[in-house]
Amino acid sequence: MVKEAIILAGGFGTRLQSVVSDLPKPMASVNNQPFLNYQLNYLKKYGVTRVILSVGYLHEKITSYYKSEYNGLQIDYSIESQPLGTGGGIRKAIELCNNNTVLVLNGDSFFDIDLHSFSNHHLTFNADCTLALREVENASRYGTIELSPGEGNRGRKIISFKEKNNSPGKGTINGGVYLLNKSIYLEKTPANKNFSIEKDFFETKLQELNIFGCIYNNYFIDIGIPEDYAKAQHDFKGLKY
Repeated sequence: MVKEAIILAGGFGTRLQSVVSDLPKPMASVNNQPFLNYQLNYLKKYGVTRVILSVGYLHEKITSYYKSEYNGLQIDYSIESQPLGTGGGIRKAIELCNNNTVLVLNGDSFFDIDLHSFSNHHLTFNADCTLALREVENASRYGTIELSPGEGNRGRKIISFKEKNNSPGKGTINGGVYLLNKSIYLEKTPANKNFSIEKDFFETKLQELNIFGCIYNNYFIDIGIPEDYAKAQHDFKGLKY
């Protein structure tokens, strides 16, 4: 099982400024505790022992809160002096990882998937990258993903990423949980550059690398907009983390 994880916690949270103005988005309070606490408790449940927080904007709010340990998890930091985007932030953080298979989570969404199952699929496919995907009723806020034909919802190769078109309708979206091969990611990405893992790595390397997707229909929320941030206050009352 994967023992190390990176959480991307350096975003500005522009769309949440009206309700959370003085904190990094992952520190937004959900039922009187930081959203990030739920993610860390979730990782602990699945046997992760070390988490690297990729931080930038108002990072002191995060480092002063968690310091070097939370609930038995070792906490380390990858601090961006200038924004590196999702891809660049992961690259800087992954250099601090000791293992070659690394779990990555977006710091502003929660996807309650079985990480043991996810890890097993990644190893079975001999994948370079595996993305946890979610089918949603309204994909207008997101880009969507097309998988190769096949039986079942798990373990199919990703064949295309489609831009969001703002028109309502069902779609399969990126759930913001990844398993990456550290050595391949370092080899195929530029150092100290601002880039998007979605646009500049996954999409451009589809033909070159084994990039797989696993569809899960488990609970998913993205707190990036005020409406879903408010929804999390209700939903998380029943969350087991």
